[in-house]
Amino acid sequence: MIIGINHITLSVHDLPQSMTFYIETLGCKLLAKWDRGVYLLAGDLWLCLTLDHKTRDSALPEYTHFAFNVSSENFSTIAEKIKKAGITIFKENTSEGDSLYFLDPNGHKLEIHTSDWRARIAACKKAPYSGMEFFI
Repeated sequence: MIIGINHITLSVHDLPQSMTFYIETLGCKLLAKWDRGVYLLAGDLWLCLTLDHKTRDSALPEYTHFAFNVSSENFSTIAEKIKKAGITIFKENTSEGDSLYFLDPNGHKLEIHTSDWRARIAACKKAPYSGMEFFI
């Protein structure tokens, strides 16, 4: 049985630019670096950036994305930092909890979010999506 996410590896086309974005804009902590990659911490999440010249140069059309937790107290600060950096916003938030949906320099879709699955299920029970069933 899966008990959690061990790590996420993202391919990048410009390692220094991506390091700067993840460390300075998003506040990740640098653990290690080498010629073709870096290990970072995003909270307790182990994040690897690896140089890959086949990395896309724009966002995929699908909705797939990674969402990072941020506290309610820090949401506005980090959201403003992302916006002031000229980062592309790819979606407006329409669901429960504060969220900002944006692209990293490689076109990976990311989100910062202040809530959790419990709050989402509670909100959905009040206003369920079409055909939604609950098992908890």
